[in-house]
Amino acid sequence: MHPPRELSMPAAPAPWQRAAAGANLLGPAGQLGVTIFEEMTTLAAQTGAINLGQGFPDEDGPAEIKAAAMAAIGAGANQYAPGKGIPELREAVAVHQSRFYDVTLDPQTEVIVTTGATEAIAAALLAFVGPGDEVLTFEPFYDSYGAVIGLSGATHTTAPLLAPDFYPDMAALEAAFTDRTRVVLLNNPHNPTGAVFPRHVLERVVELARKHDCLIITDEVYEHLTFGTRHIPVATLPGAADRTLTISSAGKTFSFTGWKIGWLTGPEHLVAAVRTVKQFLTYSSGSPFQAAIATGLALPDGFYQGISATLQKKRDILSEGLRAAGFDVFTPQGTYFVNVDTAPLGIADSVDLARRLPALVGVAAIPVPVFCHPEGAERTRSLLRFAFCKKVDVLEEAAARLASLSGKL
Repeated sequence: MHPPRELSMPAAPAPWQRAAAGANLLGPAGQLGVTIFEEMTTLAAQTGAINLGQGFPDEDGPAEIKAAAMAAIGAGANQYAPGKGIPELREAVAVHQSRFYDVTLDPQTEVIVTTGATEAIAAALLAFVGPGDEVLTFEPFYDSYGAVIGLSGATHTTAPLLAPDFYPDMAALEAAFTDRTRVVLLNNPHNPTGAVFPRHVLERVVELARKHDCLIITDEVYEHLTFGTRHIPVATLPGAADRTLTISSAGKTFSFTGWKIGWLTGPEHLVAAVRTVKQFLTYSSGSPFQAAIATGLALPDGFYQGISATLQKKRDILSEGLRAAGFDVFTPQGTYFVNVDTAPLGIADSVDLARRLPALVGVAAIPVPVFCHPEGAERTRSLLRFAFCKKVDVLEEAAARLASLSGKL
């Protein structure tokens, strides 16, 4: 028998370790943890709690889009789509951008279809950043950003978003840019805070990106889910178009998150660079679903107005229950999410409360500190995020359960 060999660990973190660390999944001793979404979903299942943690709807989107997918399957659209997406969807994306934002795109060279916005984000970052570069995001940040930035080897820098409106401190934003900033990754409307950034904030981001000669990658998946305020695509601002890649997807707009159909648009040379990376990730995405989403993008204005109005009513139902529970509620201007401060209940640790909440009142949520680096986690340590993209009766039940919280602490 051979004696057991000692396994030597590499001096530098492996790519998977960089990705895990970027998403806050590595413990202090290097142990790999599970995502907060998996942890909260498991707790919800164990306790029978209503899961308001992960942001996915509990009902399907428009019947005509489902019918279009089934028709495409029946018609034989079941093999690989072109790597950059079927022509019908690329054309539909271009028409959508012109219709809503007066942006003119060439669907042949300035639009690609991706496996959800997540792949578009990954392909764009991996195309342009590496060791020695910095990627700047707002904080709190969607955990996928941290993971891919870590995987790329770049350094993740942040600018804080501050309650109650979760707009950036402009001096801190300016200070966060450096000569090594290669990409500013902007999420608007913003997950997890629900902020919709006003024009002056977006214009300042563009000014700073031009000053430091960096790219702007903008994640706009909640573009149609705003409440009383209009979404402004960064690419429409003066001086932005030639350095901006815009990302969106069908999942949030149409409530088909499991189809994973997204898209990326921008200048031809930037899109070509992203496509070079994307084609070696998934190569292509679900052919029949692409055809169906082309149908969805052509739905009338009334559909888009309706989904926003419906979601706003759901926001208000849940927010009422959260206020009754004693939380300080930060009313979001967009997205699926409402954030609360647990401090009025005498609770300073939202991570601990999130782990107890399913058993206490039968509702699961996500603590905001998990979307931050250590300094940001301390700043947001009493904040919780709840998703309101659920059926009305589910939200009414959740609101009733939450209203009983103060008596159970």
